Amino acid sequence: MNALRSDLAIIQRWIEPNSEVLDLGCGSGELLKYLRIEKSVRGYGLEINPEKITACIRNGINVIEQNLDNGLKNFEDNSIDTVVMTQALQAVKRPDFLLDEMLRIGNEAVVTFPNFGYWRTRFYLMFKGRMPMSETLPYNWYDTPNIHMCTFKDFEVLCREKGIRILNKTVMDGKHREHWSVRVWPAMLGEIAVYHITRR
Repeated sequence: MNALRSDLAIIQRWIEPNSEVLDLGCGSGELLKYLRIEKSVRGYGLEINPEKITACIRNGINVIEQNLDNGLKNFEDNSIDTVVMTQALQAVKRPDFLLDEMLRIGNEAVVTFPNFGYWRTRFYLMFKGRMPMSETLPYNWYDTPNIHMCTFKDFEVLCREKGIRILNKTVMDGKHREHWSVRVWPAMLGEIAVYHITRR
């Protein structure tokens, strides 16, 4: 099987074998396919893009067409071991509500998102006076799917306010790689974070 993207490789380490996983915005189902083969995980995906849903079906992934902005009312409390959402938190209308939903149905959750406090983003705003564009944020302000950008500190404050416990955290560069410099100054040098959270 092909190697997983670096952030997905980190996420899979936090998922127990033979557990049940729900992947929100699952894309083509790459993570779920890996977990099924390597860890005997029972996985389900939610996706809204028809082409990605077709790719999931080709990959043998159980996928449901669903808009995350409508919540997760079709899932019962504590019905999933781990709920995963990669690079979608900043694109939903109410990220705070969706975090509540993830931890209502899941014992644990894993979320990844870009850091709006990254040094290039700060300098872009300071020197150009415009919303930044980069490999991690490749859109204009008027056509971006990202509607709630935040920094790592913003996310951690939200977790504290909601009584959410951070079990693990990893910060990476824009190519999903861990590096010693990012570990030294994550708030400035980290472009993407992976948080492993729970309420238990």
